[in-house]
Amino acid sequence: MASAKEGRGTTYVSFVCQRCYQPLKLDHSLLSLDGETIAELTAPFPELKAQRDDGNESGGKLNTSSNQSTVTVEDENVEHACRIIPPARLQSLEGGFTVIGDSQPNNTESLSHRLKVTTLLFDIMSGQSEVDHPLCEECTDTLLDQLDEQLKITEDELKDYKVFFNKLNDKPALDTEGLSKELTDLRKEEEELIRKLEEVEKERENVAKKMEMEKERSKQLEEEERKYWLEYSEYQKELLECEDDQQSVDNQMRYAQAQLDKLKKTNVFNSTFHIWHKGHFGTINNFRLGRLPSVPVEWSEINAAWGQTVLLLHSLARKMNLTFERYRLVPYGNHSYLESLTDKSKDLPLKESLKMSVNNRFVNALFIYLFCFSIRFDQAMVGFLDCLQQFKEAVAKVDKRFCLPYRMEKGKIYDSSGSGGAFSIKIQFNSEEQWTKALKFVLTNLKWGLAWVSSQFTEK
Repeated sequence: MASAKEGRGTTYVSFVCQRCYQPLKLDHSLLSLDGETIAELTAPFPELKAQRDDGNESGGKLNTSSNQSTVTVEDENVEHACRIIPPARLQSLEGGFTVIGDSQPNNTESLSHRLKVTTLLFDIMSGQSEVDHPLCEECTDTLLDQLDEQLKITEDELKDYKVFFNKLNDKPALDTEGLSKELTDLRKEEEELIRKLEEVEKERENVAKKMEMEKERSKQLEEEERKYWLEYSEYQKELLECEDDQQSVDNQMRYAQAQLDKLKKTNVFNSTFHIWHKGHFGTINNFRLGRLPSVPVEWSEINAAWGQTVLLLHSLARKMNLTFERYRLVPYGNHSYLESLTDKSKDLPLKESLKMSVNNRFVNALFIYLFCFSIRFDQAMVGFLDCLQQFKEAVAKVDKRFCLPYRMEKGKIYDSSGSGGAFSIKIQFNSEEQWTKALKFVLTNLKWGLAWVSSQFTEK
């Protein structure tokens, strides 16, 4: 980059550094060049020589004057031979320089000549390298340092190349035939690998298709699994409910079995017909059977006791499939009776409903004797005792060891405790004490018969 200034009749020409743009003061030896210097500068670079040859052929001229020791270059040749570097801080000029102020013709021609020569020099220098000229001293030092560093790197690379080159030269001669054979084998192996690769690719595509199919199948299985677990949950719920029901049924069965075992062990006759005693009276289901002067039992209670007694003997006979002779027991509560088989029109009631209102003992006995106790009532009690004797004989046929504590015969019952007395079952010509005791013995015999039947038919 060049500029021209004029001051007090003197013209100054200055250049700017292409890197730091600082003004430069050129040495006077750079203001003029001869042809030999330019040839030396341009000789090692064939490209510039070719450009000069092309320039000479096209009519360009480079004239030298030995007298003046200056170089004259036409404008057209300068444009082809040099590379003009435009300034960075000044506006671009058409001729590459600007003449400021008025000057004499001789000074103007001298300034133009020096600018052309200096510009030609800097263009040659810039064309021979990658660095644009001119440069200041500081930038030149920096550039030299960089070039030294690049030179060192290049020298190191050159050494490495020489080492590798020597190694290559030291290797023995290559076996061309062996290498050719190895190359052929490698090509065959390559073809085989390519073929296998194609097969693997096809297999990969098939596997990819199968994977897609398996993914679809997996989705279906997942959906089926979800449905399965839903159904499993429902069935599990039903199972738990069924187990609860089963547990409830088992508990009911255990309870029913316990009740059944309890009932099996229970004597139904003993539970239904409870025979015991209360003082001088024999009782059946808490009904007293008998009557004493000191304890005038109501006839309704006596009738109820006879009804329970008839029902008990009737039940025992049915349990043994026993049919009585001469009489048939008809249990009918407090209106029970015996039916005579010899005279079917004749019923023998086991009840009495007359009530006494006189408390005098003699009057009561006379009244009972004359009015209250009829022959039919006595016959009914005698017939009942006969049926009880038949029951005893039937049991003795089955179990010969069976016997009753009180012997019965023709309307009488005998005390076997030691006194050997006989007590009539009839109320006629009999005292209430003896009649009551005879009835107590009858209930005792029934209790023994009840115990034997219970022991024989408990599990039936």
